[in-house]
Parts: sequence; C-alpha cells; structure tokens
Amino acid sequence: MRTLNRYIVWDYLVIFLVALFLITFVMTVGAMVKAVDLMSRGISVALIGKFFLLNVPYILSFSMPISTLFSALLLFGRLSTDSEISAMKSCGISLWRLASPLILLSILFSLICIYINCEVAPTAKTARRELLSTVGISEPINLLEEGRFIRDFPGLMIYVGRKNGTSVSDVVAYELDKEGNVKRSVRARSGNIDANEVTRMLTVDLYDVHIELPDTKDPHDVSKTQYLFARHYPIKLDIEKLFKGRPLTMKRGQMRMEQLIGEIRRVNRNASVLSEKDRSIGKNKLMVEKTKLVIEANQRISIALGCFSFMLIGIPLGVKSHRKETSAGMIVSLVIVAAYYLCTVVAKSLATHPELHPNLILWLPLLSAQICGLWLINRSG
Repeated sequence: MRTLNRYIVWDYLVIFLVALFLITFVMTVGAMVKAVDLMSRGISVALIGKFFLLNVPYILSFSMPISTLFSALLLFGRLSTDSEISAMKSCGISLWRLASPLILLSILFSLICIYINCEVAPTAKTARRELLSTVGISEPINLLEEGRFIRDFPGLMIYVGRKNGTSVSDVVAYELDKEGNVKRSVRARSGNIDANEVTRMLTVDLYDVHIELPDTKDPHDVSKTQYLFARHYPIKLDIEKLFKGRPLTMKRGQMRMEQLIGEIRRVNRNASVLSEKDRSIGKNKLMVEKTKLVIEANQRISIALGCFSFMLIGIPLGVKSHRKETSAGMIVSLVIVAAYYLCTVVAKSLATHPELHPNLILWLPLLSAQICGLWLINRSG
C-alpha cells in the first residue's frame, strides 16, 4: 500500500504544482498591468519587482484551492480513463483508501492557506501600500475608503458611504477636540473630493449639509444642541501632516487575523458609546463596518478550507468525468469555483444588512461540497 500511496500522491503533486504555477501566473496579469504602469512613471525595476512579489501571497490564497480541485479532477479522471481505478477495486481497494492520503494532503494545504491568508498576505498588502506611499504613487483620494470610519486625520473622524471616482455620497464627519470629544458633527448627502498635489491638501466639498453643534459647556445635553443647515461646507485635510504623523489605519485586507479580531471588538465598544450620542445613524454605520470585518475574517478561513472541500468533491467528480478528462475537469472546476465566489460577492453585497448575517453565506458552498463529496465517495465505494 505504501507503493500505491506514493504513486497517487506523487502524481497528484506533479499535477498540482504545474496547475498552481499556471493558475498563479494567469492571476498575476493584473499585477503585470500595474507593473507596466509603474514603469511608465519611471519607477526602478527593483521596486517594480518588489511590488510584483508582494502580490503573490494574496494570489496564492485563491490559486491553491483552485489548483487542489483541478488536480483532483484531472488525476482521478485519468485513473478512471485508464481503468486503473477499476483494477484497484477488483483487488479490494476502495475509493476511500485511494483518496485518504490526498484528503490528508488537502488538510495540510488548508493549514498552509490559513497561515497565508491570516498572516502573510495581510503583511504583504501592508508592505505594498507602504511601498507605493514611499515612491509617491498612492492616490490621496484612496485615503477615504468607502464604508468605514477613517480616523487617520488628526481631530477628525470621517465616514464615506459611497465613492465613485471623486464623487462621494452619504458622508458623516465628526470634528473632535483634544480630548477626543465630538465638538461638531456634519452630515452631507453628497460631495466632491479634490486633491492638490502642490499644497498636499485634500478638500472634501460637501453639499446639502446638516450640522450639529453640541453646547460647549454641556455637550451631553441634547436640548442645548444647535442644528444648522448649509448648501456647501468644505472640509480640508492635510495629507502632509498625515504622512508625517502616526501611521495610516490599515484597511480590512491589510489586518492580520489578530488585528482583525481586535478591530471587531473595538467597533463593538464604539457602537455602544456612539449609540448614546447618535442612535439614529452612528450605531448602524458602525454595525455595518463590523459586519464587513466579520465577512473578511470568515472569508479568509473559508477560502483556506476550500482546499479540503474541493478535494472531497473533486475526487468523485474526477472518477465520473473520465471521458475527455481534461476539458471535463476544466469545466467542472470553473463551475464549482464560480459558485463559491458568487456566494462571496453576495455576502459582501449584503454587508449593509447586518441583521441577515451575510458571513454565513460564505460557508454554504463549502458545506455543500463536503456533504456531496462524502456522499459520492461513499457511493462509489
């Protein structure tokens, strides 16, 4: 049996490594386009090479599960076509016995993916962002990420609901004093962002603005709050002070898992405090931000466990797709992967509805693949 295990595992690893290289190469096309754009701006080849390598961990988090599935389909499709599986079954070797070393291998792949998704890829994203900032390429407009509160600018906490180019909508800004208390809250239906590269100033021109001015002596007394309306209200952000001051707040994709969990806990604490000051809007926006963080955390784990799930479903489907094995394996791989990533898109689109728990959608295709895979392997014997 050791000889058979070595035969199965070795053949699988050869196919897997080739598939991993090809799929990763195809998925790096976007990074190549960015690299060409950087070259056109006169950036050195060494920096471009570093930028390219920093994209690889993120791409591996997707290419490894896909390669696991495709390799299982291709290997067992070939074994079925060559009647090797039938010969093994006639010798009393079940499909479970053939699949067991590969299932254990897929668990190892999943553990590697978890480490990449939770530690390596976020660190690489952070390094890539710092690299772009160092060479002066990072667009200042990108500092205002939609769907979350930005706390990087001193004395200001700003939220942008939607951003389309330089146009923004559903903007909420809290001007803070030195103690961190809200001295003015501003809400605007729409706005426009203008970045001045010479003065290093980012101006957010807000329109249809509602302003709340708490009383300076008794800010917690809502009855003393002044409510104002303005057609136009500009907010100026000093980019130079931002880069010279404390480091930028990391985006969700740049946080390691430990930081992501800590951010979820912090948002929970802020929601309970902010709800007392602004129950109608502030708490809901923070809950949406929390939901996006939870989706990010679930996505990292679910993508990694895709190696195990895709192996379970790939083995029996590979046995059944023995005719025209290559084309059939490609088609089945694409269908399964497309179904999974469609659920990912749906989950992210429902992030504005925390009550629906959209993070659970990420697990539906994986659980379905595991149940179907176990049933098909058991049925095939």
